[in-house]
Amino acid sequence: MAVAQHRVSANGRLTLPTETRRRWGVAEGGAVEIADLGTALVVVPAGRGGLRAMLSEAIEEAGGYQSLAHRVAASEPDLA
Repeated sequence: MAVAQHRVSANGRLTLPTETRRRWGVAEGGAVEIADLGTALVVVPAGRGGLRAMLSEAIEEAGGYQSLAHRVAASEPDLA
């Protein structure tokens, strides 16, 4: 997982680097979805079913919600 730090402009704008836009297919004027998780923001390209679809797919790939919740609780007790 790559992590990068970027600055927000005085106007509140955040610029996605060219490499990131190309990798994720975000064209000029393209839309992204931002999920506020309370302690973090998740930015994903809009479309392709959106953030909800991506999360649903990831949960299913992990064996369903109950299975994922049990694994998280076992490895991260503070999140249980």
